[in-house]
Amino acid sequence: MDVRDKPTVHGAAGSMNKVYEVRAGFRSGGRVTWPTGGLGVVTRCWRVLALSARDPRRPGVLCSNWGVEEFRELLSRHVGSTAIDGMRICRTGRATAPERGMSGTALAIVADGKKRLGLGEQLYDYGPGQYLVTSVDLPVMGHATGPALAFGMTLDPREIAKLVTEGPREPKPGTAVSEAGTELLDAVVRLLRLLDRPRDREALAPLYKREILWRLLTGEQGDRLRQISAPDRITRAVGWIRQNYPRRFKVAELAQRAGVSVPTFHRDFRTVTAMSPIQFQKHIRLQSARLMLANPGQDVTSVGYEVGYDSPSQFSREYRRVFGATPSQDRASR
Repeated sequence: MDVRDKPTVHGAAGSMNKVYEVRAGFRSGGRVTWPTGGLGVVTRCWRVLALSARDPRRPGVLCSNWGVEEFRELLSRHVGSTAIDGMRICRTGRATAPERGMSGTALAIVADGKKRLGLGEQLYDYGPGQYLVTSVDLPVMGHATGPALAFGMTLDPREIAKLVTEGPREPKPGTAVSEAGTELLDAVVRLLRLLDRPRDREALAPLYKREILWRLLTGEQGDRLRQISAPDRITRAVGWIRQNYPRRFKVAELAQRAGVSVPTFHRDFRTVTAMSPIQFQKHIRLQSARLMLANPGQDVTSVGYEVGYDSPSQFSREYRRVFGATPSQDRASR
């Protein structure tokens, strides 16, 4: 465990004392090396150590008990709040059925329970103290595996760009799960506290959001945030397909636009999206069709043609394969 001293000012006279900050990460063998200074130094460390405990679920990682508890408490009191733009707090009382939708570019941190996100054939499970980042707007399937409480925040490309000095080194998967470190969680808790301090929100919320983005950028998923702010060839191709999904296209055309060979384009596209370009287009078509069918005035056959299908039977068949019911049946059940 690393223990680092930080000089801080205490008392009216401004006397300088040392406060020792406990950092995550135990040294090999679980041995702790204390700084010099004898028993007095050790005593000054007890207050910090009392607030931190080694997390048995994640060996070698410290969790700050008071920070986690405040995180849960703030989320519980403000479920459903929309007071801070781009922030969401979600709670489910039981396991939920998988639902398909678009991921957006977002951060999600779980306080209680577990959640699962499916992308293509890949599954991402994340639980208490873990966060999920989506750096590309992708067709996904998500659900809670039981009662769950979570924090969510939209990742704004313009705000990320203000902090980025270089683009992504190479295409990365558009979704990833990591442990939420103390510094990231601390910034999120300070943002949540503003829900109880309306007077401070306008001035401080942008600062805390900016810090959250910085913690993500400097963490192990930093390259994924760089994909948001500085789109690479695959992110641009994803955007093109989303805007032109009803059109037929050849993968060779997209590869040419990206300036790479067809095999390289296929490989990189699958790395980011976990599916082929044609599969991605199909999911976008079907997600768009489902949204259109929520309008009672839309005819099923017309919707199929509008999203790019030439055959109503093919539209119905592929719709059922993805959503488990034909377009007409799905509309009737909602």
